[in-house]
Amino acid sequence: MTDNLCGGLPPEICEQLNKEEQFIKVKLERRRYGKEVTVIEGISDSDVELKKIASELKSKLAAGGTVKNGRIEIQGDHREKVKDLLIKLGFPESNIMVIE
Repeated sequence: MTDNLCGGLPPEICEQLNKEEQFIKVKLERRRYGKEVTVIEGISDSDVELKKIASELKSKLAAGGTVKNGRIEIQGDHREKVKDLLIKLGFPESNIMVIE
């Protein structure tokens, strides 16, 4: 799938370019009974990639979560920690916006 997007570039370079093009929004939503959910939008459309990132975030934050409609939802308010973890996963800090 990535080969046709990058015109023959090596997969590592292609992946880095894709990460640099993504604009990620991290925000908090309130659900029923006052539950808070951290929502991460704007990461690649690849469902496999989303699930991999979600799994990594859930284990690092010791929280439950899911992938729904092309976005990651993590239980609890983890906005700042999520930003730090996404930076460690290789996403550029300038492309991650935390909505207060």
